[in-house]
Amino acid sequence: MEPLHKRIDLIVSSPSETNDKLQKICQLLHDEIPHYNWVGFYFRNGEKEELILGPYVGAETDHTIIPFGKGICGQVAVSNETFVVPDVNLQDNYLSCSIDTKSEIVVPIFKNGQNIGQIDIDSHVIDPFTAEDEQLLNYVCSKVSELV
Repeated sequence: MEPLHKRIDLIVSSPSETNDKLQKICQLLHDEIPHYNWVGFYFRNGEKEELILGPYVGAETDHTIIPFGKGICGQVAVSNETFVVPDVNLQDNYLSCSIDTKSEIVVPIFKNGQNIGQIDIDSHVIDPFTAEDEQLLNYVCSKVSELV
């Protein structure tokens, strides 16, 4: 996945606005990784204990605001740890975005030691996420923390 790292770096270092960069990162990941069917960012909504949807690529979602603790994204906002859900049908605290979604990975974004948001990936495949996905998404999150 080395070429993706370089392409992420190019997007981050480009003169574009932050939201444009985030949108391009979502599009790149969505286009280049076949099992990434929905790619989006959620960020902490100021001092409120909720996440607000940022740039994303994929089907529209009703989940534009997610309270801390609710769903996988809300859990990551509280736990500060990556959460991989191999099969969303077996997960109690799952917020369904699409009937096609079979699995999900959510990786937190830290800035100055604070969890400021996350990248959320949904897949139409059961259990597709590997350690390589986690490494790539951790890299993406470290680069995104430089932007916001």
